[in-house]
Amino acid sequence: MTKPAPSHLAYVPFVSVENMMKLVHHIGIEPMLKGLAEYIEQDFRRWDLFDKTPRVASHSKEGVIELMPTSDGEVYGFKYVNGHPKNTQEGLQTVTAFGLLATVDTGYPVLLSEMTVLTALRTAATSAMVAKHLAPKGSRVMAMIGNGAQSEFQALAMRVICGIDRLRLYDIDRAATDKTVRNLQGFGFTLEPCSSPQEAIEGAQIITTCTADKQYATILTDNMVGAGVHINAIGGDCPGKTELHPDILTRSSVFVEYPPQTRIEGEIQQMPADFAVTEMWQVINGTAKGRTDDRQITLFDGVGFAIEDFSALRYVRDQLRDTGLYQDLDMIADPDNPRDLFGMVQRAKPR
Repeated sequence: MTKPAPSHLAYVPFVSVENMMKLVHHIGIEPMLKGLAEYIEQDFRRWDLFDKTPRVASHSKEGVIELMPTSDGEVYGFKYVNGHPKNTQEGLQTVTAFGLLATVDTGYPVLLSEMTVLTALRTAATSAMVAKHLAPKGSRVMAMIGNGAQSEFQALAMRVICGIDRLRLYDIDRAATDKTVRNLQGFGFTLEPCSSPQEAIEGAQIITTCTADKQYATILTDNMVGAGVHINAIGGDCPGKTELHPDILTRSSVFVEYPPQTRIEGEIQQMPADFAVTEMWQVINGTAKGRTDDRQITLFDGVGFAIEDFSALRYVRDQLRDTGLYQDLDMIADPDNPRDLFGMVQRAKPR
């Protein structure tokens, strides 16, 4: 008896880390960041269509492992992601991730992808998309406090989407700042290493905080932040991990992705449950105000939300056509007779 060949439905396109990096260079990193931002903004505009829930998190003293699911009613997506700040001391990544898309009508997967690289890209694209709506017009200078794995992606997204061309960099580990300066040479930035957060934010219209320690930290204090800036606070992303003094939040107009998640994980976990925030999808759709005057401090309390990952996976799936930058995985058991899974197994028995 002939061993049955898998049907075409059994094969799921898989984007490995190698192929994701090839895809980035095939498209170009700045065009890819711009494209991701466009897909994310499109999905924020249809926010009401999505299932929304805070991510499912398993916390430990070392870090967190999370699942981030959502669906627009036609396609379902999820991401597996961890956050382990101690990993860098052992030569490991703080964040690793993979994700999947499936059709809602059959439940069959249609894409499996690495998302460690893709998460860095989508986080930066989201930050810049938000800053496009909230930052002072004509912003050219950004302070980057925390110069780890996310920093270059943030800088490039802010450049291509918002026009940032001068970076003031600070990290408690000077080697991290030196790494960022090396990596961003040739991308059109004026790069200025700084010796303190206070020095870094001088003259900046956008302040990005992106540190990794899992603790209540005070990277910025109230007296450091002047009127009219936009703060892109993306380091706080789990309970017990913050970067800003609460007085900064009190002075700012705070914008979030999904309040039930951000109140658990973001900077506003420090604030009362009724602390006022604006959902970013409402600003994009024109049903809520963003920046209203030149002296307003706008603050994006970004923790990362499943819809952004859905957008990123959707973007990747659309770009894969005709590139060959994927592998077909024989991943789904799909017998000719759906009631005869056992028979399919038996027919595969070696003779």
